[in-house]
Amino acid sequence: MRYPVLLATILIGMSFALTRCASSDTFQVPTSAYTAIQDSTLRRHIQTLASDAFEGRAPSSAGEEKTVTYLKNEFEALGLQPGNGESYFQEVPLTEITAHPNTQLTISGKETSLTLSYGKEAMCWTKRPVEQISLKQSPLVFVGYGIVAPEYGWNDYEGIDVQGKTVLILVNDPGYATGDSTLFNGKRMTYYGRWTYKFEEAARQGAAAALIIHETGPAGYPWEVVQGSWSGEQFTLINDQQNMDRCAIEGWISTEAAQKLLHMASLDLKTLKEEAIRRNFQGRPLDLTLTTQLTNRVRQTVSRNVIARLPGTQWPDEVIIYTAHWDHFGRDPALPGDQIYNGALDNATGTAGLLLLARAFSQLPEKPARSVLFLAVTAEEQGLLGSAYYATHPIYPPEKTVANINMDGLNIWGPTHDITVVGYGMSELDTYAEWAAQRQNRVVRPDPEPEKGYYYRSDHFSFAKAGIPALYADAGIDHVQYGPEWMLEKRKEYVLERYHKPSDEYDPSWDLSGALQDLKFFFDVGYRLSQERSFPNWREGTEFRALRDQQRLPSP
Repeated sequence: MRYPVLLATILIGMSFALTRCASSDTFQVPTSAYTAIQDSTLRRHIQTLASDAFEGRAPSSAGEEKTVTYLKNEFEALGLQPGNGESYFQEVPLTEITAHPNTQLTISGKETSLTLSYGKEAMCWTKRPVEQISLKQSPLVFVGYGIVAPEYGWNDYEGIDVQGKTVLILVNDPGYATGDSTLFNGKRMTYYGRWTYKFEEAARQGAAAALIIHETGPAGYPWEVVQGSWSGEQFTLINDQQNMDRCAIEGWISTEAAQKLLHMASLDLKTLKEEAIRRNFQGRPLDLTLTTQLTNRVRQTVSRNVIARLPGTQWPDEVIIYTAHWDHFGRDPALPGDQIYNGALDNATGTAGLLLLARAFSQLPEKPARSVLFLAVTAEEQGLLGSAYYATHPIYPPEKTVANINMDGLNIWGPTHDITVVGYGMSELDTYAEWAAQRQNRVVRPDPEPEKGYYYRSDHFSFAKAGIPALYADAGIDHVQYGPEWMLEKRKEYVLERYHKPSDEYDPSWDLSGALQDLKFFFDVGYRLSQERSFPNWREGTEFRALRDQQRLPSP
């Protein structure tokens, strides 16, 4: 799940452009289907999926078996067809790589050395399926934000050779650091700011290792999330090169570790950050080396996406896809006390919501004209792997896929006057969102924290990269009873105390009326799409528009 914190300094009505739908139209929604969207049913599904019996729903575990069986049985009981031929499953081949927790990173200078401990100061791994991998005295090079972006006139690697070396990289992008709208997208993070891009670019540059300096603000989450997310079993999709085209070692180091490391080179982090935001920045060797060795347990395995289909009555080959990821982090036997990452909010709520939407569509007196798919994907927490596999191995052609509607964490705090559309302004799906929000006397709010790059952090992004317009709506922040500041504080509290921690457990005191409100919104958007002939497109200027235009060209 993307990191959901909203800073308490953000106040309603000060810097947001709230968007109301221009005017209502005569399109009719069969609201009788809303009877399927019930508090008791939603709670039952969340409580079941987030229970200790499901062991944290890790891919390729006993918890997965329970989860995918539960979802299949629920879809089948609703009378939905298997979504992959005669099967409710799409197999996703994964490689599981588990690094030994005693790994250490040794940084050596001319006169001194520094050892960074695994977990507390550094988290590192390899995506190569090997049992042992090592670096010996690999030279460190600071490469600023590690970005090569010709369209912005930016190249952090220009004039510096990093072949076979270890690159040290800042998180996010220069726009975030400066707030300057002339640098990238200003405070709104581009894909160049994402950690996934930084590792990809480092590999393209021939680096042996890539280490990102963690900072809570620009990363969007505290160091504890790095510890929990990148320790233990790690899953990856293996490419044709067996991932040997990736850096041998990838990882994060804490801010404190980076400061100690740079002190050895007579440098400081603040000065380097000031250098890195300049257009004439050039990477610099640090006169330090990295030595480390990873010992891994490697296992080839298969996980599963779960997919169910409600066939359309007029255009069954055209599909709308609802998605939610069913997975979380499983259990960690090394933890004292509670060892199960139950993932109640993230994302038992979204998965339960998927089941309620499936129930609502299945109970329609007249079935939709287009087909509606309900896709519960695996391994989102490992890097959107299940949705990425579906997007590159689609069961239904992208040119016939009308839209994706993604749910990643529902509202557990009660109803709001607004609803957030992450990536607002990117596609024509905004019009559908505005219409559905107005039906509830709500407003659509753009993402109030665009600097966190949330658009790139959940499963809708896999569909976007495949050219398919994707809607990712999140809970609003203007709580009906308590207002925005109370809601912001609740979200902040969740992130600090429960996000990606064993404490993300179901709580019977949750106010799920906000989740029910949002599920009706999701239903309305999908139902309207399922009845119309239009194919929403990306807005002009977005990076996905050209691919969608190509998909929608008439057949020769």
